[in-house]
Amino acid sequence: MRRFVFVALLLGCGVISALHAQSQADNRIVFPASVQQGSMVIGKVPPGSKVEYGGRTLRTTGYGSVVFGVGRNETGPATLVVTRPDGSRETASVTVTARDWPEQRINGVPPSTVNPPPAIAERIRREQARVTEVRIRDDARADFAQTFIWPVEGRISGRFGRARVYNGQPGSPHSGMDIAAPTGTPVKAPAAGIVTFADGDLYLTGGTLLIDHGHGISSNFLHLSRIDVKVGDRVEQGQVIAAVGSTGRSTGPHLHWGMNWFDVRIDPQLVLDRSR
Repeated sequence: MRRFVFVALLLGCGVISALHAQSQADNRIVFPASVQQGSMVIGKVPPGSKVEYGGRTLRTTGYGSVVFGVGRNETGPATLVVTRPDGSRETASVTVTARDWPEQRINGVPPSTVNPPPAIAERIRREQARVTEVRIRDDARADFAQTFIWPVEGRISGRFGRARVYNGQPGSPHSGMDIAAPTGTPVKAPAAGIVTFADGDLYLTGGTLLIDHGHGISSNFLHLSRIDVKVGDRVEQGQVIAAVGSTGRSTGPHLHWGMNWFDVRIDPQLVLDRSR
């Protein structure tokens, strides 16, 4: 009988120790020590915590994951204020490492897309406003936590963040990664999500498709020759959503894949590198 009681006490202590360790783990605040400019950053906080960053309160998952984006020109450090459910507060600091941004010169672009006349400039403004509006979305879905896959296989012909010069005239930095592929090549969803924008004829970006991955993270696919889904559709990772093209401001068939955290542009290549 004494032996039974002793074993029971040991087992009870083991359970208590395990619960204590679990409690300590649940109470941890974990963010990477450093990230590169253009990163999507995922962290862990105690479930139910309030997390503030860049003037925004971040949405948290039920198990305490949060995500935010670090822009191309962010110098850091990225500072997050975490308020635990018990009211205690802690500040987390993430160092932001700078990257080189080589210049990329692109010639042969239609002149009207570089210096559009007033009527076209107004059309571009309206179209960009439509895209900006859907990026405000902040769903509780955590599709962003998937390991992202390449939407198409091919050579990277344009990298995120590079300063671009169109027909000798400076333009905005490149907002995504370009993947060279033949017209008609199927484009697959790199992660699951909801289609929030689909238009086959925008002036600069041609066939344009946006997928929301939750918590402000979204993907955009530009210059498409075909769009196979519609706004409101739920798509799963690997599902064919469109086809490569050369519509809009483009000098040849390729897929432009861009990513955002709300209005902050992030580098899809760094998101892919997280799986390595």
